[in-house]
Amino acid sequence: MSTNQKLKIVSLYVAAGLPLVVFGQAFAADAAGVSQVESFIRSVIQVLAGFAGLVATGFFVVGGYSYITSSGNPEHLDRAKRTVMWSAIGLAITIGAFVLSNIVTTLATNAFGS
Repeated sequence: MSTNQKLKIVSLYVAAGLPLVVFGQAFAADAAGVSQVESFIRSVIQVLAGFAGLVATGFFVVGGYSYITSSGNPEHLDRAKRTVMWSAIGLAITIGAFVLSNIVTTLATNAFGS
């Protein structure tokens, strides 16, 4: 066996075994870390739900303004009604998702502890 091959074999053993010696053990996260993740996720969901509610409110205003200023034009009336209807559906979905996420978070917290 040549010196070059021996050097490669020793390098391979060192590269494979070095992480076992140098790095410490990895332990499971404590309960404080889990509660921080839960708090972060809950905050993100609240921000997204608030933003979606703000957008739905804006579309309510736009649809209502279009409805008022349609001057009896059937096309504009229909477009305004669809805008208000879809913004109401979007707001209902947002509220439902917010409530469902809070229920799931509460159930997971009770099941796994916090």
